[in-house]
Amino acid sequence: MIGIRASASSVVRGMDEIPRKIDLGAFGVWRHDRTEPELAVALEGLGYGTLWLGNVTDPDLTEAERLLDATDRLVVATGIVNIWSNPADRVARAYRRIAGRHPDRFLLGVGAGHPEATKEFVRPYEALNAYLDVLDAGGVPVARRALAALGPRVLRLAGDRTAAAHPYLVTPEHTRRARELLGVGPLLAPEQKVVLETDPAKARAIGDATLGFYLGLTNYVGNLRRLGFDDTDFADGGSDRLFDALIVHGGPDRVAEGVRAHLDAGADHVAVQLLHAEGADPLPGYRALAGALQAGGE
Repeated sequence: MIGIRASASSVVRGMDEIPRKIDLGAFGVWRHDRTEPELAVALEGLGYGTLWLGNVTDPDLTEAERLLDATDRLVVATGIVNIWSNPADRVARAYRRIAGRHPDRFLLGVGAGHPEATKEFVRPYEALNAYLDVLDAGGVPVARRALAALGPRVLRLAGDRTAAAHPYLVTPEHTRRARELLGVGPLLAPEQKVVLETDPAKARAIGDATLGFYLGLTNYVGNLRRLGFDDTDFADGGSDRLFDALIVHGGPDRVAEGVRAHLDAGADHVAVQLLHAEGADPLPGYRALAGALQAGGE
């Protein structure tokens, strides 16, 4: 191991026992695209502690199970299971199946998504609580679930009813505020977008489409306003100031510095989303960043 993931042993236990705090490692990989088992094995070999699966559409969570089957130590987390489109009782059954085969290696991340994407979106705070109630009844322990959280109210809910808060599209300043609100107990695992490109114009060409998409979602824009950004930052696909704050770009050492800024601000773990040119093989980028993260931790 290269020092990215802390060492820990797993203990096989009955499903009715309270599991220990999950070990995500300091750094993981967040992927929107389908991940093949070969890539998961490679990421484990590079020392990343957790693989986060975005865009989860299968309530039976078969992709998570397939990747856990292919690896030995890697934690797999969902980032996230949308509560409106994935019935909680079915997700709970899937969790029990997977956790029974892979103790201490699966984290169930859930969230309410966005009103622009979900016609059922109404009273999300109450809906999250109700969903967590069903997970409780279905045998999903608090210590093995996480909640997508941006604002103070849902961050508190994450701290009260799950093991971890998983903020997305945030800055280290958000991480600092979230840690102050959560206190010392709950895990804080923000996502951080990165582009391994030293030319700022080329970096923007790679990251602009992704940032522009998220600026069309009110939950993210509202959170960014709380962090001090304004209409001038949201116009025309996002200002340079906003881009630089949300997408760390540069060589591996510079990007690693930006990722570690979340740890310095109070995060326990950072889920790195590597943006790259369409069709490019992401593994060389993960490899280069793993080396820089290791060097920075020595």
